[in-house]
Amino acid sequence: MILTRTPFRVSFVGGSTDLPFFYKKCPGAVISTTIDRYMYIFIHDFFEEKIQLKYSRVEIVDSANQLEHPIARNVLERMFTIYGKLNLDINSISDVPKGTGLGSSSAYTVGLLNALYAYYGKLVSKEALAEEACDIEINKVGSPIGKQDQYAAAFGGLNFIEFFYDETVKVTPFDWNCKGRRPLEEVMMFFYVGGSRDANSILKTFKAEDVKFNNLLELAGLAYQFRNALMMADIESCGRILHESWMKKREVSNLITNSRIDNYYNLAIKAGAYGGKLLGAGSGGFLLFLVPLDKQDAVRKALSELREVKFLMERYGSTVMRFGF
Repeated sequence: MILTRTPFRVSFVGGSTDLPFFYKKCPGAVISTTIDRYMYIFIHDFFEEKIQLKYSRVEIVDSANQLEHPIARNVLERMFTIYGKLNLDINSISDVPKGTGLGSSSAYTVGLLNALYAYYGKLVSKEALAEEACDIEINKVGSPIGKQDQYAAAFGGLNFIEFFYDETVKVTPFDWNCKGRRPLEEVMMFFYVGGSRDANSILKTFKAEDVKFNNLLELAGLAYQFRNALMMADIESCGRILHESWMKKREVSNLITNSRIDNYYNLAIKAGAYGGKLLGAGSGGFLLFLVPLDKQDAVRKALSELREVKFLMERYGSTVMRFGF
């Protein structure tokens, strides 16, 4: 049996600058960290010469092209061209519901690829995993998404990620012991606002209109500012930049936020949060705030209607946890 564990991610600043309509004209830049919530993929031989795929439902098919799950279908079709007929039992378990802004679909794609390559005894670099996951999701499945989630899931850790016109991606990790990492982790607060949403439906509204492009250009610049503040352990400035980024991001599409989310956001700011944002493409999931330690109880009280969830940073990315029996 093969087991892989692939982390979800939290994106701080620069989201949507990893979309091709932007980085084809100007380099995109994102700062994100992976967290201690995971997608688990289990693979072992299936008794029959079929594929059994278990997720929110169960599919049993004769060949990969009969699968309805679009990511699994495309990944397994690719494996079939390399290794021939597949008789596999594949199961996935997630720590957090999909559609909550933590990059679950890319964690699934990276984790499934990692598990299948391990099953066939092939070692694949983190960069290769990320590149192939991008190709599957963006080019094969046709999701209107960017590249940051796949690279975050594959590499793990706290990273500054840049996206260039020639499709290259540069991942620059922050040293795990850099003086800003631990203070940043201490001020992070997460609140579940409920609901899930299809990120694809929101991202399809992101067009290369002037106002949107200009907003994304400013978001990319804020990623560099956040990086510099974090390296200096200037967490208050990180919070201010996060707030400014969220104000710019919410202008990109009217689907990103709503009056309920805005109300919770304003309550947290009034209670003392430096800044915050809604994770993911928008409309549901988790609110992230950076809150000084002496204001955290006040923010909890202000957002008492919401469920607080503690996430910690993780540093390893997609990992083969078990090989064999």
